[in-house]
Amino acid sequence: MMRLSLAIVLLLAPAFAQAWPWSDDMANQISIKPQESVDLKNPGMTPYPKRSIPIPGTSSMVKDMEASEKQTNPIPADDKSVALGKRLFEIYCAACHGVSGKGDGLVGAKLLLQPFDLTAEQTKERSDGFIWGYMTFGGAIMPSYANDLSATERWNVINYVRKVLQNGQSAVAVAPAVK
Repeated sequence: MMRLSLAIVLLLAPAFAQAWPWSDDMANQISIKPQESVDLKNPGMTPYPKRSIPIPGTSSMVKDMEASEKQTNPIPADDKSVALGKRLFEIYCAACHGVSGKGDGLVGAKLLLQPFDLTAEQTKERSDGFIWGYMTFGGAIMPSYANDLSATERWNVINYVRKVLQNGQSAVAVAPAVK
């Protein structure tokens, strides 16, 4: 009986140990917390410099597809943008849409619904804002790429699709090596 009582006490002992100080040591260690300053005289976040402005095209406050359709592409479709767009398209888009953008990628072939043909007239008629919004919010089978590609990177992909895939220009001619 004594052994049984001792065994029960030993089994229940860890349940009461939650109140000991070591249960939250990692949360209260000496470290810099988010938005804290290392300078004790100036606590808190460093303020933005006076007269600073955001860089165009790097962030977006678009809340839905309807608002995104009204946007215009702020990134010029120059060689640098198209080259970066090509690189990003090959990484994120070609698996489903195919290298040619016709929706014949290796992953796209396994889906029940075939990915959009980015070279079709229906896609060409869509605004850049619509395509940007579709990349941002996703669609029926397309996932959102808002966490994977920045707003500017999504515009660069659109520049590549418009200039190379839809207009038939050679990617080699417009896409110099990206450094």
